[in-house]
Amino acid sequence: MTSARASRSRTGNGGPYSAESPLGGHAPRTQRTGRSLPFSDERHQQAHHWVVEESYLLDAQHYDEWLDLLTDDIHYVMPVRVSTALGAGFDSAPGMAHFDENKYSLSRRVARFATEHAWTEDPPSRLRHYVTNVRTFATEDADHLVVDSAVLLYRSRGDVREAAIVSAGREDLLRRDPGGQGWSLARRTILVDDSVLRTQNLAIFL
Repeated sequence: MTSARASRSRTGNGGPYSAESPLGGHAPRTQRTGRSLPFSDERHQQAHHWVVEESYLLDAQHYDEWLDLLTDDIHYVMPVRVSTALGAGFDSAPGMAHFDENKYSLSRRVARFATEHAWTEDPPSRLRHYVTNVRTFATEDADHLVVDSAVLLYRSRGDVREAAIVSAGREDLLRRDPGGQGWSLARRTILVDDSVLRTQNLAIFL
């Protein structure tokens, strides 16, 4: 067991996941500092607004607009969770992920939706992202914020199959845009609450 895996256990700390990923080597390692910001803090309000607006883009499947919210060095990772004994020091499978993406691979996923080969999303799913429990943390860099949130995805496709529900926690790293007019997503770590996902595929984003 490595110290990185031990330190990340059950914390949602996104940095170690990026450090262990071939596609995450370029990703920022910026981490939270101190306690969560009060809800009255302007930075928290901006971050909360950002994740809510993003959820509407994902629900509407406006993926080209969503890509515009991502930094060029983004790492988007969703480790495979495993059930381990208390004190094991890890709760994800080393080197395994449902998503392990950079900006290029995410853009290729989005481009595929416009082709005749995107059979997993034709007809498209009906999606609803419920985002709650948003906490925001300052970092050592004033142009970055760490944002924790809980997300519940309801996904219905077709008329006869049962809907799928995916529950997860997310740790996002938001970076202030040049000029200070907004924020972009520089890193996302998604920790699902199931070891076995009860959805047919992951041709969508969390």
